Amino acid sequence: QVQLVESGGGLVQAGGSLRLSCLASGRTLSRYTMGWHRQVPGQERELVSQITWSGEATFYSDFVKGRFTTARDNAKNTVYLQMNSLKPEDTAVYYCAARFADSTLWSYWGQGTQVTVSS
Repeated sequence: QVQLVESGGGLVQAGGSLRLSCLASGRTLSRYTMGWHRQVPGQERELVSQITWSGEATFYSDFVKGRFTTARDNAKNTVYLQMNSLKPEDTAVYYCAARFADSTLWSYWGQGTQVTVSS
């Protein structure tokens, strides 16, 4: 079992930056692909980014490409999402998730952290 806890959300003005962290406990993250998702009330949860267990491969959805960066520190069991040039449309609850490298199912989820970008 893996427990994920996000932190770092908050209120920021458009153009500003935030860094989200996701701390895992229960098992080492070193064999999991980690992802960041977000959800706006009334809309489906969407994938923002993901990173393989080695950190060698990353994916970013088009709407954050060039602005967001994900990284991981397996020794600290922590995954990060650096968000720059934030826009009001980035406002959402951001969730950290983990899946086995050979699976498409996100098995573990954090409780989410609110990010609000004011115009």
